[in-house]
Amino acid sequence: MATVAGLFTSPARKSGVSTPYERVTAVAGLGFEGCAHANPPMREVLFVSQEHLDGLRLAPGAIRENITVAGTDVEEWPIGQRVQAGGAVFEITMVCDPCERMDALRPGLRKQLEGKRGMLARVVDGGEVAVGDELSLL
Repeated sequence: MATVAGLFTSPARKSGVSTPYERVTAVAGLGFEGCAHANPPMREVLFVSQEHLDGLRLAPGAIRENITVAGTDVEEWPIGQRVQAGGAVFEITMVCDPCERMDALRPGLRKQLEGKRGMLARVVDGGEVAVGDELSLL
């Protein structure tokens, strides 16, 4: 069973800060309420696997994901896959390739994150998402 293990937003695009929440509101066509990283329509929300973070000794939120997922490898979700978390439905739009900002967190991290950076999605149906919510593939 896959679950939401962490929820994060960033207050400013280049702040490098991810703020954790117990629950957030996903807004259709926008992303998470209050998140400056949303870039509709393809890059509204970033899903990352907890297991990948653990394997690289990274704390949840460190690579600026919005949703940390425990119990599944999000990289296995195909483009177009719909995922329900809490009251929101997301559609996977693309793989998130690691960028140069990852090396600013730790030298060599960009290369280590290849195939592990996560999947980007758009919000199809808005709603509340909470830590502990089960994720369902639709």
